[in-house]
Amino acid sequence: MKYRLILVALAALPWGIAAQGPSQQQLPTAPSATKYPAQTPAAPAGTAESGEPRAAASATNPAIGIASSSQAGSSSDPAPQPNVTSQAAPTDEPQKSSALPAAASAKPADTASSDNPDEQITTIRKRVDEVSVVFTVTDKRGHFVKDLTESDFRVYDDSKPAESVRSFSRETNLPLRVGLLIDASNSVRDRFKFEQEAAIEFLNQIIRRTSDKAFVIGFDTTPEVTQDMSDDTNALSHGVRMLRPGGGTAMYDAIYFACRDKLMRDKSTGPTRRAIILLSDGEDNQSRISREEAVEMAQRAEVIIYAISTNTSGLKLRGDKILEHFADETGGKAFFPFKIQDVADAFSQIQDELRSQYDVSYKPADFVPNGKYRKIEIMADNKKYKVRARKGYYAPTQ
Repeated sequence: MKYRLILVALAALPWGIAAQGPSQQQLPTAPSATKYPAQTPAAPAGTAESGEPRAAASATNPAIGIASSSQAGSSSDPAPQPNVTSQAAPTDEPQKSSALPAAASAKPADTASSDNPDEQITTIRKRVDEVSVVFTVTDKRGHFVKDLTESDFRVYDDSKPAESVRSFSRETNLPLRVGLLIDASNSVRDRFKFEQEAAIEFLNQIIRRTSDKAFVIGFDTTPEVTQDMSDDTNALSHGVRMLRPGGGTAMYDAIYFACRDKLMRDKSTGPTRRAIILLSDGEDNQSRISREEAVEMAQRAEVIIYAISTNTSGLKLRGDKILEHFADETGGKAFFPFKIQDVADAFSQIQDELRSQYDVSYKPADFVPNGKYRKIEIMADNKKYKVRARKGYYAPTQ
């Protein structure tokens, strides 16, 4: 009887081993699994341990009122896209964070950074509440005043004196980033050739190789980039000559696009001065962007707009007042040539002004990052001087 029981037990042994096989095969084989067999599996690549990508706070400067160019436009981005495709700048912060769990799980236990707090890298970003303003000072005769100091001015932000001035300088040689926007609609057909030649002469005189850059946009029904950002005056001149008049006028769309997709996305290192030279009669009949949306985008991008009216009637028409509004709100100036030949003189005055400006950076008092518009006012102690600067900026949000 005992022998029979032993034989039955020996016969059942292979079945018991086979029954245990699946549970043993489920054990992880990685070195870290033998050390920490009770841990849950690592999160899939692209997610943090909680299953969501980790987002880092963005450093924000209220001088432009946004954290990145992807936040600059409205959520619907209503401006039509011109012939040169421009996509939103990628944000690589979440991608860098989401790759960390997958990389850590691929390491053996003795080198895994996720198990050692000392090896984790922490990135700290802090919003800097500092506003930078470029401005021009002229005397009663309209001549530029270039020898003033910080003590000659008072800065007000949201009707309150600035808490502190961080820097002040006379910016005469700052690298330029210039957008030349030329109205190519039917309304300017009779004087278009002369305006082209005046614009080419302006670019040849102001653009310095390896320092300054410009781009050319013609606009009728839609904006069209005929020459992208370049310091090659021959290429820029070719871009101007490529323009042909015809169609309606989408001036607001052109300004919005030039600020958001060109000047705000310039990857230059170090400070630059951004400006738009707008050559138009100011009449808009095709834009999907409103006038105030275009003004707001220029303020967010810290762009100064200089407008040259192509109206030669001798009367200040509705379009001229619109051009003046863009210039006033951004710290620029509008020119109204009586004769078409005076357009070249207007370009020359813009060139002089861009080399005769001041730059002040300050910390505003009682600053609240609520996304609201804040007024800027810079006043000279000498009442004979006139200061021209952008009217304000949009505060960032948390």
